[in-house]
Amino acid sequence: MATRVTSMMESGLLVAITVVMALIGVYVPLLGTAAVLMWPLPILVLIVRHGMKWGLMAVFVSAVLMATLIEPGRSLVLVLALSPGGVALSLGFRNDWSSVRTLVTGIACSMTAKLVALALMFALTGVEPFSMQFEVMEQSFDSTVEMYRSMGMSDAQIEESRTMFMENLSMVRLLLPLIVVFMGLMDTVLNYLVGGMVLRRLGHDVKTLPPFAEWRLPSVFVYVFGFSLVGIYWGLTRNIPLLYQASLNFSMLATFAGMVQGISVYTYASRHFHWPKLLSMFFLGFVMLNGFLLRLLCLVGLFDMVLDYRKRYWAEK
Repeated sequence: MATRVTSMMESGLLVAITVVMALIGVYVPLLGTAAVLMWPLPILVLIVRHGMKWGLMAVFVSAVLMATLIEPGRSLVLVLALSPGGVALSLGFRNDWSSVRTLVTGIACSMTAKLVALALMFALTGVEPFSMQFEVMEQSFDSTVEMYRSMGMSDAQIEESRTMFMENLSMVRLLLPLIVVFMGLMDTVLNYLVGGMVLRRLGHDVKTLPPFAEWRLPSVFVYVFGFSLVGIYWGLTRNIPLLYQASLNFSMLATFAGMVQGISVYTYASRHFHWPKLLSMFFLGFVMLNGFLLRLLCLVGLFDMVLDYRKRYWAEK
């Protein structure tokens, strides 16, 4: 009986926290982004401490309260987009899965949930996802035209800036699938790290990820990168827009994976050769801000997935 009362008390408290975080996410501009990213955290903690039944009940009650206080459609989309990733992470923590399995499962569930939520949003409103954001960006550029004129820019220069802005906006539209992937990646990793710290403070044994200097991503990203380059070429030369967009997204995803692997290799090398930490961080920042060096770092990371420089050249005897 005491355990049941404790579960009810913690459930009520955590439900209240999720509702408050949702309100902050909707009505507070800057802090709202962090609140939305961390929204699954109370549900995660509740499931690990008291089981799936209490966690799902908390999700349902939170959805009802949010629908009452905010808006039914927006609340439903928010719950569908964010709760599955938190539930998947909590299963990993509760069942003592490995850190990699827990994180990968959470990322996969979070990405799938966001795609379903975007499809539901389109079905309910008939409006393409992110179309409002693109319209706001276009209007913001139009509103700055007068400011450019007051600074002495000619109409030709303004038109050139507009053309460049619209080209960049078109590129962002093409990369929308990748943006959804990064959204799922970002909130899952954040909730994994913060959730792990919270659960350890509460006395739970949570496995940690391997040290970043020892990370090795699967070599499949190398083949994805190679085939995506072929797909981009075919999509452009043979006028296949869908192939071009898909290949462009896969190419950027593989490039990002190569960057993560490249930074991991760099971190290992700086530790292996005993470089001063401040100098090492300064040089890494310089590389990240230089386009050519950043592309070179990504290629180093992609090749490391196959060659494994650390084991081949720098293995500690």
